[in-house]
Amino acid sequence: MQTSIATVSLSGGLAEKLEAIAAAGFRGVEIFENDLLSFDGTPKDVGKRIAELGLRTVALQPFRDFEGMPEPQRGRAFDRAERKFDVMQELGTDMLLVCSNVSPVSLGGIDRAAADFHELGERAAKRGLRVGFEALAWGRHINDYRDAWEVVRRADHKAIGLVLDTFHTFARKTDLKPLRSIPPDKIFLVQVADAPWLDMDVLSWSRHFRCFPGQGDMPIVDFVEAVQATNYSGPLSLEIFNDQFRAGSTRNFAIDGLRSLVYLMDQLREKTGQAAPGLPAMPPRSRCLGMEFIEFAADEQSSAGLAHLFGALGFRNAGKHKSKQVTRWTQGGINLVINSEKEGFAHSHYITHGTSVCALGLKVDNAAATLDRARKLHDTPFRQPVGPGELEIPAVRGLGGSLIYFVDPTSELKAVWEVEFDAVAAQAKNADAGLTAIDHVSQSMRYEEMLSWLLFYTSLLDVTKTPQLDITDPGGIVVSQVIQNADYSLRIALNGSQSERTLSSRFLSDYFGSGVQHIAFATGDIFATAAKLKANGVEILPIPENYYDDLEARFGLPADLLKRLQAGNILYDKDETGEYLQVYTQSFENLFFFEIVERRGYKGFGAANAPIRLAAQSRQARHPAIPRL
Repeated sequence: MQTSIATVSLSGGLAEKLEAIAAAGFRGVEIFENDLLSFDGTPKDVGKRIAELGLRTVALQPFRDFEGMPEPQRGRAFDRAERKFDVMQELGTDMLLVCSNVSPVSLGGIDRAAADFHELGERAAKRGLRVGFEALAWGRHINDYRDAWEVVRRADHKAIGLVLDTFHTFARKTDLKPLRSIPPDKIFLVQVADAPWLDMDVLSWSRHFRCFPGQGDMPIVDFVEAVQATNYSGPLSLEIFNDQFRAGSTRNFAIDGLRSLVYLMDQLREKTGQAAPGLPAMPPRSRCLGMEFIEFAADEQSSAGLAHLFGALGFRNAGKHKSKQVTRWTQGGINLVINSEKEGFAHSHYITHGTSVCALGLKVDNAAATLDRARKLHDTPFRQPVGPGELEIPAVRGLGGSLIYFVDPTSELKAVWEVEFDAVAAQAKNADAGLTAIDHVSQSMRYEEMLSWLLFYTSLLDVTKTPQLDITDPGGIVVSQVIQNADYSLRIALNGSQSERTLSSRFLSDYFGSGVQHIAFATGDIFATAAKLKANGVEILPIPENYYDDLEARFGLPADLLKRLQAGNILYDKDETGEYLQVYTQSFENLFFFEIVERRGYKGFGAANAPIRLAAQSRQARHPAIPRL
């Protein structure tokens, strides 16, 4: 597999883009014309730098409005092409990408376009160059790869070939079957981009919402499978136009790009049983069995407050680490860890973020294989010194510099609590609150990070993604998307907002970065749990009376149930799958908070209640949603 990426896919200047592309591990690059025009140097300088970085220039692109032009525009188009050939030779590439004409003065006709490309092929061949023709989905006369192929076929010139693009193909819902019969030597380049399915004009869709394979909804694997059937062996190149990418880290998104191609080809291998050349052998996506633990970083003072809160939530101190200031708190199938060490990773996390979730421990079927796959996906492994009697738990870097640990039921890792912790005698200070499991974890991040972390989880773990939801916050819109496994024992909500006034964005400011903003625990009886939390002194988020009046109107709930809901500040939702009841604690140190949920067959997350909850939290927040004048 020859990996490549178009420079238009990344933010920054051309020099920065090239360095990030090389550092990520790509082998090829398409130079987007605007990046070259804005570069402070000659094409020869760019070509030299590309060679120094160990890259190959796959193509110069795009060359616009060429085929089917009337005179005098036709003659001018050939003159422009000759100038681009000069640039290509300085740059060190042999291919020019020509996209189909969108000019209002262009003339239709396959034969006319083919004649133009034959002449262009003659000129290119004299210089040892090639020309690839791509059908734009909004092309004036040619907007389908099948028509572009017919132009190439009739041009009948060795220097003229076809460029295939996933977005332009799927945007017009074009049949993939004819693709399989195209001769491989006539396919000069294959470009891949994913996108969410959106009902909007194709040009705007293309210019703002393309994303890396696996981040959208298009069947990219089917496309690449059809290409593979032709025996094409050239570059697989990313061409992305996305507002989130333009606002993010050049280096991080370059890594995402390569990760997406590795994941794409791994999916293709799973589907066809044929490994792509150059693709490392890797374990399948890891089957996740749930969340083993959540670790909090704290100092001595805040750890006492956190321990008090855990106790009030019905957790008991079940273990103390044999050599570190680390304690384990349990209830039902939940393990929480408080790490108040004065050195090491958790301490560094505390210094940066304050009291916070510094690590998630995932139960997987094979921890070593999960780490192996993570490495091959270009995730970042983490290791720190292991003391006597401690286990080395495989881990990678997660959101906001946190960690994700992997433990499994078949290795020595299953005994981590017995090996590393001494049991603590039971303390019956507060009653068990009936919490049974971690229902979901909610992570808040910068809006431009969301696609990155979506790809991180879905490429590594055997999970699916739910559709994006727009949640109304008093300060703006929060975009939310959930990744979850088949039995729902793992659910992670990804939240981001472009508004700086939402609760999610204010969390990022107070937290100094992205991280876990709230954790939801499951209960089998939310009314009993709420009563125990109240008795234990847990402060619950107050919900307005108007909300309960609306509940009566929407669902026709019995008066006694409405009274119980209101008395406990419990939110309620119902859909075709069942009922959902939820209650929220107030935030700890104005950072994270907890949610208690009872699911009665319900599969969602109470999205209808989110605006109510967010408004209530905004009233309780340290900073008001609307700045005071």
